[in-house]
Amino acid sequence: MERIPILKMGKVLLVTIQVDLQDQVALALQDDLSAQIEKTGAHGVLIDISALEIVDSFVGRMLAGISGIASVLDATTVVVGMQPAVAITLVELGLSLEGVRTALNVERGMALLAADDRNQIDD
Repeated sequence: MERIPILKMGKVLLVTIQVDLQDQVALALQDDLSAQIEKTGAHGVLIDISALEIVDSFVGRMLAGISGIASVLDATTVVVGMQPAVAITLVELGLSLEGVRTALNVERGMALLAADDRNQIDD
């Protein structure tokens, strides 16, 4: 089975999804990410979906699930690179991805996570 690589960049884990997510691969990604958050103490997870041209309800729920799991493990999830057609499809499917933050690209996503980190330090 294919596995999606998870890169560690400081306190952030970067996941770049470049294949159409089959259910088993998506479930493995959830497990792998939660294990990596725990192992590394990551504060943020960036999921780059710029290569995805289509999504279904399962992928939408998986993204929301990853965000929820990460949040319980004290990490913020930002989905970056969402194409307009993907956003439209998610809305049409009724998936608002509550709790999932988004940014246009990886650079903006990193800035969002850095701002979150600074705000947590100030609290």
